[in-house]
Amino acid sequence: MDLPELIVDLGLILMAAAVMTLLFKWLKQPIVLGYLIAGFLVGPHFHFLPTIHDEENIHTWSQIGVIFMLFGLGLEFSFRKLTHVGKTAAITATFEIICMIVAGYVIGRIIGWDTMSSLFLGAILSMSSTTIIVKAFSEQNLKGINFASVVFGVLIVEDLIAILLLVLLGSIAVTQHLSGTALISSSLKLVFFLILWFLLGIYLLPVFFRICRKVLTDEILLIVAMALCFMMVIVAVKVGFSAALGAFVMGSLLAETVKGSKIEELIVPVKDLFSAIFFVSVGLLIDPKILVEYFNIIILLTAITIVGKFFGTAIGALISGCNVKSSMQSGMSMAQIGEFSFIIASLGMTLKVTDARLYPIAVAVSAITTFTTPYLIKYSGVIADSLERRIPERVKQSLLRYELTMRDTGKRGIVGLIWKVHGIKILLNSVIIVAITLACRYAAAPFIAAPIVGENFVQTQTTILNYIMWLAAVILSAPFVWAIFISRPPRSGDYDTETVALLQRLYFGVSIVRLFIGFALVAFIFSNFLPIYASSGLILIPFVVLALVLFSNYFEPVYHKIETQFITHLTEKEKEEIASKAKLSNLAPWNVTLTEFRLSQNSSLVAKSLKEAKLRNRFGVIVAMIERGNVRFIPPKGEDLLLPFDKIFMLGTDAQLAAARNEIEKDQANEPEVTEVEEIGLMPVLLDAEHPFVGLMVLECGIRELAGGLIVGIERGVRRQLNPMPEMVLEANDLLWIVGNKDSIKQLQNKRFEFTSATNIYQNTMVDYSGY
Repeated sequence: MDLPELIVDLGLILMAAAVMTLLFKWLKQPIVLGYLIAGFLVGPHFHFLPTIHDEENIHTWSQIGVIFMLFGLGLEFSFRKLTHVGKTAAITATFEIICMIVAGYVIGRIIGWDTMSSLFLGAILSMSSTTIIVKAFSEQNLKGINFASVVFGVLIVEDLIAILLLVLLGSIAVTQHLSGTALISSSLKLVFFLILWFLLGIYLLPVFFRICRKVLTDEILLIVAMALCFMMVIVAVKVGFSAALGAFVMGSLLAETVKGSKIEELIVPVKDLFSAIFFVSVGLLIDPKILVEYFNIIILLTAITIVGKFFGTAIGALISGCNVKSSMQSGMSMAQIGEFSFIIASLGMTLKVTDARLYPIAVAVSAITTFTTPYLIKYSGVIADSLERRIPERVKQSLLRYELTMRDTGKRGIVGLIWKVHGIKILLNSVIIVAITLACRYAAAPFIAAPIVGENFVQTQTTILNYIMWLAAVILSAPFVWAIFISRPPRSGDYDTETVALLQRLYFGVSIVRLFIGFALVAFIFSNFLPIYASSGLILIPFVVLALVLFSNYFEPVYHKIETQFITHLTEKEKEEIASKAKLSNLAPWNVTLTEFRLSQNSSLVAKSLKEAKLRNRFGVIVAMIERGNVRFIPPKGEDLLLPFDKIFMLGTDAQLAAARNEIEKDQANEPEVTEVEEIGLMPVLLDAEHPFVGLMVLECGIRELAGGLIVGIERGVRRQLNPMPEMVLEANDLLWIVGNKDSIKQLQNKRFEFTSATNIYQNTMVDYSGY
């Protein structure tokens, strides 16, 4: 009995992928590159090994791979991360993508490609590879460094822009021309559906998981997550978007739930399997003849990618307020193309609007830049230092002043304040009102009317059912219309006194704008169901005002109940993470203990420097502080000497500290008794979004001056960093573990301290955090 060709082809793909991944792992090269070569080896252009039979089936499997890749990216993304990446990532990513799209388009036209192929080429060159960058950073232990945080933020924004590009390029490919109106229409449609799916997902998914929590085993949770993913894929395709967008959105929604981390963990093997099939299917298209024939174009595009992304990212980062070195290192880290580029290229091939040579050329450029990326990242610091030394001192000072100005102008302006207090609520309520209206007209009404008047009900504008649907839309939308029309003045306690006074002065103007928006939305509801004369202002305004006044006592509690439930669901995961961290508030992080030792005069460590003592290398402990009489060394430096009767405060596990004790307190029976110092301790500080430390590097916080101590550990989600690097950037919801004066640390917990300005921070010298 013969096996179906699909099984044989899948077996060939997986066997080739397995061999190449083992080889590339041994060679310490990116596994993605191994997948591409595996695809070439079993593809139609290599004749020395068995070749796959049915490329169409493999294409279907690769499409599933795209869905799982985007679903996984969505799980890592989450909408909340958008609020954390800040202006630096947004400005940098936007500037870099615009530069690369323009450069790609111009190069495409120069080499003779048509408008559509050139546009796709620009989009392909604008997308960096999250997979390659994350792998390179992990292998070189660079996560948490200042420029790495900038790069990760840029990648988050790039992912979002890539989704937008998929929608826009698909729309342009269908219409076969670049129309400003079509672009605006597609963008608004995308924003509307993203917000709508976000609202529905945040409101409904937590309820669903709460109801099913008793039966959600790992197996069932995985199946449910897959079902939700493909449900959103179907919905996205039905409303005119791509399957990739639907998968990404559902992943982002699930990431906001308490089950998000567990789903991300469960989905990894499935995602890895189908991602491998996708990359192997990309390798099938590698044609050596095309590579040889268009070798010059491949080298040109590779150079454009490396140079263009370096300058685009570096200049964008400088504009956003990063220092010169971090900007250059960020640019060198982003100099490659990867998985999203393949997805964009496959979209062009599927729609048959791009040159057939574009895909294999893009694959070749990706392969070359995949090889170069680890080396560019590894030597980015050296190259950045070399280039920075060549910058004139006058230019350096101008850049430093600009950087400090950008950092010091972090306060929200009037427009930003109005957006935060009023704009977000108006936007979300407007989307809900429009969605309810469209659902009643285009979904509920035809569904109810189909058995009665057939499929042409929508063209019948004045039936009784039409009025019933209008009434249903009005009733369902009423609480949200009320929330737009009726705006309570800000009260003391909502914000600080200065902000409340400012908002009260702006209240009249904001109220006028809300009224106009409210009337426009009511007119939208009326015009979708009633004759045009019934929607005129003379008839509309009195009824709207009267209804809002008469039923205000009903609308207000209904709306506030919905709003409270939504906010509870939105913050549920964050509260759970904070609660789990709070349980550890009286414990040292990661089972380590802060212990005080008195150095014996008989110890072999006496008169040695910390670097010579090698306490960390020998015992695994971290020296947090040395106390000598009234003098404290926080944090101690490598050249600091150890003298008899020094008090040494060390962090370590029980076993590590026990081993160190034998060396430090050798023959100490007749020496002065050690007395406990209650004021020194190891305590946690949880950074909320408003904490002054958020966005600063460890060395900029001035912990030594503020609390007489140092940061010895940082918890960020499930990741833990003991003895963090001084360049590590602190983020909201980080849990800091600080050794120092307990009373001072409590002030840091309550944010009751005077914080040094950015200018003074930069004048501080960097301390040695090596924890000898």
